[in-house]
Amino acid sequence: MITDREMGVASNLVVRNVDDDIALALKQMAVAHGRSAEAEHREILRAALQRPKRRSVAEVLASMPNVSQDADFNFRSG
Repeated sequence: MITDREMGVASNLVVRNVDDDIALALKQMAVAHGRSAEAEHREILRAALQRPKRRSVAEVLASMPNVSQDADFNFRSG
């Protein structure tokens, strides 16, 4: 399945029946961040829904600190 983003198409959202206090809070946040209410809404949605890029197992292992010696894990004697 091809997503809108892969096709370079932006989607439009219409949010109806938003409580006045929520709309006011959105506008106040937008002013505080120096952007339009629409840009603030996009940022809120992006922050809430965008998942971080998954790291590979190799990247996770490489990020682990080296805190011991190999001999520390040699629990078998024989």
